[in-house]
Amino acid sequence: MDQELIITAEDYSLLTDLYQLTMIACYTGEGLAQTPASFELFARRLPDGFGYLIAMGLAQVIEYLEKFHFTPCQLEALQGTEIFAGAPEAFWSLLAEGEFSGDVWAVPEGTAIFANEPLLRVDAPLWQAQLVETYLLNTINYQTLIATKAARLRDVAGSHAQLLEFGTRRAFSPQGAVWAARAALAGGLDGTSNVLAALKLGEKPNGTMAHALVMAIAATSGSEQGAFSTFHRYFPHAPLLIDTYDTIAAAEELAERVKSGEIEVLGVRLDSGDLVKLSQKVRSLLPKVKIFASGDIDEYEIAKLKSAGACIDGYGLGTKLVTGNPVNGVYKLVEIDGIPTMKHATSKVTYPGRKQIYRQLTGGKISKDRLGLASESLLANEHPLLQLVIKQGQRLQPPESLAEISQRTAASVTTLPDSTRQINQPTPLSVEISDSLEQLTLATQC
Repeated sequence: MDQELIITAEDYSLLTDLYQLTMIACYTGEGLAQTPASFELFARRLPDGFGYLIAMGLAQVIEYLEKFHFTPCQLEALQGTEIFAGAPEAFWSLLAEGEFSGDVWAVPEGTAIFANEPLLRVDAPLWQAQLVETYLLNTINYQTLIATKAARLRDVAGSHAQLLEFGTRRAFSPQGAVWAARAALAGGLDGTSNVLAALKLGEKPNGTMAHALVMAIAATSGSEQGAFSTFHRYFPHAPLLIDTYDTIAAAEELAERVKSGEIEVLGVRLDSGDLVKLSQKVRSLLPKVKIFASGDIDEYEIAKLKSAGACIDGYGLGTKLVTGNPVNGVYKLVEIDGIPTMKHATSKVTYPGRKQIYRQLTGGKISKDRLGLASESLLANEHPLLQLVIKQGQRLQPPESLAEISQRTAASVTTLPDSTRQINQPTPLSVEISDSLEQLTLATQC
């Protein structure tokens, strides 16, 4: 038994739900495994309070599909479960020799999308398109949630505020923490405190200090100011955390030391208390010092603080950024062997056929999104959102930088109608269904 449970890239082929494998065994036995199939990943509805989503996670999807394979040890482990004792021998050959050989159409990361619009489509042999479902949903759903929250935070805080991701200790897993950091940066935040994520992404980690350091040094050296001096000696550009004991008293003493030239303070952090009153008082005492706030802050809290006149230059975002109502994306079969398919279940009806999102901009704003069949022609002023990113198993473009994706996120948010962009009771864009898709839906229901 592996008690460490650390996931590596080689493990990803097994990072799936059992029914993906049992279905593939059935497909193999019935001669369907290599049948051309198309699946689309989309959200039936937006999370409560959201007017849009920011597509994210495609980079990890592409990496996963490029490296997808089963090792002899993994196949041996599967056989050892005896679950597949009745599976045809060809099932094992398929897994042993198979790699992803299909096409992927996807919305570029950082693009605003709405309910029922596919974030991506997989066109591949049925067994491949089926097996990748779990991983694709895992990375797309979570990163899209974090990127959307980050975009909302940036939109409310404004372009000049410094926004840092502090959510590692609250994320749902170590892997989730790294994905959250990436999605937050791509969604518009300036940095992350997650050292591993930052270094992997080619960024510098960001952070301040904790109350423990203040208490430890104060207890041994005799004062809070002594703790500030010690930390400042080694990290002169980092903000000082001033609310361990008495925030105003700490600020007053720092102000005297700054005035006398004893210490140069570039920033302070407030993590508790009445942030409006405290920040205003600290600003009066330390007018040239950047004030950073943290402590269960989200876009709604930032809006309240700004409205109340808080003097805050930046925010640390943790728990409420990396957790919350999930993006409930689903992955559904829409075509097999050229035959359109759809789900008829009440409240879970899907649209059949391979689709495209046709977006129309007027005056720099989205005026209409039309969900239609991929075979339809563009109408005036429309452009398609889904782009071919993998062809016959091969990546078509080099990876994008976080800066490129972040810029696309910012630009995409500016195209949203104001009623869709607002954080309180937003109005999601109503997606138009094309005549051809309507007709196909009616025909497939019969």
